[in-house]
Amino acid sequence: MGSTQRGEPLMEAPNSQGRSFVAADPNKCTGCGVCQLVCALEKEDTFNPAVSRIKVLNLHGFLNLAVACRLCEDAPCVNACLREALRQDDRGIILVDEEKCNGCGWCVEACEYGAITLHPEKRVVIVCDLCGGEPKCVDWCPEGALELVSEDEFNRRVGVAIMNKLVPEAWRRV
Repeated sequence: MGSTQRGEPLMEAPNSQGRSFVAADPNKCTGCGVCQLVCALEKEDTFNPAVSRIKVLNLHGFLNLAVACRLCEDAPCVNACLREALRQDDRGIILVDEEKCNGCGWCVEACEYGAITLHPEKRVVIVCDLCGGEPKCVDWCPEGALELVSEDEFNRRVGVAIMNKLVPEAWRRV
């Protein structure tokens, strides 16, 4: 098992009992975008967030979230690909056969999380592959906000963050 830049251990690679994916703790994420730049550098050798496999979303100034592949069971993106350019390995990671992908975008439409995108130059899909089990974005997040988490843990954290941020705002406006 690897460790982050701060020496903290990474969680084990995903498995079929509870696949772990890269997610930001909304209580820590500042929306700085370092994760996007690190990903683009690692995967494409450029500092261009448009080719990153992780995206930062700012939700109305209240919440910052990082969007990356959730490693869905029976992945809709794989099922939507008419050219069989996508397949899912036993860890849940989506693998892209660039020779078969024609950039049609059916998989992009099928992903309910917005985690799969088209490469702006190559016109093939790009998706997080966890950097072989040690995601560089997790390693380099300056706030320590990114980590590998389960769906349940992610949902719990987002719920807590929403309550911590929206409820005080609502009371302030009353």
